[in-house]
Amino acid sequence: MRRAEEMALVQREIVGRWEEERIRALLSSRARLMPKEERLLEGVRSEEAEEGGCGVTGFACNIKVKGKHIFAPSVQMHNRGNGKGGGIAAVGLEASQLGVDQETLREDFLLQIAFIDRDVVEELEREFIRPFFLVDHEAILETVGDYREIPGLEVEPPMVKRYFVRVMPRVLEMFRREAGLEALEPQDVEEEFVAQNSFQINMRYYSSLGEKRAFVLSHGRDMMILKIVGYAEQVVQYYRMEDLRAHIWIAHQRYPTRGRVWHPGGAHPFVGLDEALVHNGDFANYFAVTQYLRQRNIFPLFLTDTEVSALMFDLLHRIYRYPLEYIIEALAPTSEMDFDMLPEEKRKVYRRIQASHIHGSPDGPWFFIIARTLARENRYQLIGITDTSMLRPQVFALQEGDGVQVGLICSEKQAIDATLESLAMEDRRFGKVADRYWNARGGSYTDGGAFIFTIEPKGPGQWELVCTDKFGRRIEVPKERRPLEVRTRLRASPLEPSVRRPLDEALWDK
Repeated sequence: MRRAEEMALVQREIVGRWEEERIRALLSSRARLMPKEERLLEGVRSEEAEEGGCGVTGFACNIKVKGKHIFAPSVQMHNRGNGKGGGIAAVGLEASQLGVDQETLREDFLLQIAFIDRDVVEELEREFIRPFFLVDHEAILETVGDYREIPGLEVEPPMVKRYFVRVMPRVLEMFRREAGLEALEPQDVEEEFVAQNSFQINMRYYSSLGEKRAFVLSHGRDMMILKIVGYAEQVVQYYRMEDLRAHIWIAHQRYPTRGRVWHPGGAHPFVGLDEALVHNGDFANYFAVTQYLRQRNIFPLFLTDTEVSALMFDLLHRIYRYPLEYIIEALAPTSEMDFDMLPEEKRKVYRRIQASHIHGSPDGPWFFIIARTLARENRYQLIGITDTSMLRPQVFALQEGDGVQVGLICSEKQAIDATLESLAMEDRRFGKVADRYWNARGGSYTDGGAFIFTIEPKGPGQWELVCTDKFGRRIEVPKERRPLEVRTRLRASPLEPSVRRPLDEALWDK
């Protein structure tokens, strides 16, 4: 039996026959996005895209907190960047701050486009937005008056315009027929249209030869990405994000070790659909992973490991509809002794996943932080995944206070503590030291090398943060722990007279 046929059989065992047909339809619909002769080109990584030792950080909170709290850990990890790329993402936003109601924020796709050349705004809207989308709200993001006001910011960031959009019903129906997606649910079709439309925008205005003029920053629901040629903290400053509130924040300091990286499109985070991904590391098998994607009509345009990672996550989640445990196994497969320690039923499933996906699993040192909206479930997640070799630093932390919960993932503990100190200075319920710190063990049977912070509804206007490992086992804070109050000053205990008198005589009897 041919290798492709064997893989098809394994894939069918994992997802089922009907899901296999749905997957084939979605992936086939993308073939028309790239001319056939270009589809055959090898996916070669640009010298301008090489990664070094980057800094990644993120936190999730059961209450919405301000963007200034992602500023603090970004500054702490300033040395992990070199000014060639910084970015932030926010998930679980505050509708009133964006000029929309809660229903629009929840239901619409939040399309953010970076315009490097402001002269193409009207053309891009005429070609890719006005004919296809119902635009419920649009606005240009506020910035500082002059980018040179921000110390160290050497390249002017792009103008960013935000659109809250829904695909027009007639456009959706036409796309469904032309792409061969008649059997799919309307929401699946709409998501795929948004993804393909963004791909075409990037092809036209960014990836093609010539001047890079515009690109899509993000297009997910209840989430946004901003990135520049600079540092992550400068993103917060330039776009005036200090007071923007969100449940989840992530940031990335980029430190490419080779090449001239002058454009913001190569910075992190990268977007799948409803997820933003930042990454520290370097794939040894970048070519193999890109070929795996190209065989499925998924074509990387920005030529970075991180873009490929985001596309792979979107493929496994949105197209294959794997549960998160299976996604993690496909990315960071369990091996050797750890595999033998798994229960037999789990080994059986994992063997099938590895047989289907091992050649597309990223190899080499890497660590992912992913922030995503689970729009259909009304939940948000912050995910940290390490590779099996654990050659990139990663620290997890959890704190629970008086009605507040926060989970943190960073490259280093100092960034976690900087985040907590920033939160504590504004809200007395937070402490500046986490209740629990730990590391993941990549590809292990103990925790799976991944931890997930999920924010889910608890009641009207209330949210709960739940921390689990890859296998769904809950991580909790010991009940007797209390946050450290940073405002409390230690007072000297009064000395007994028998002790104080000799000290006074020794100090002052001169």
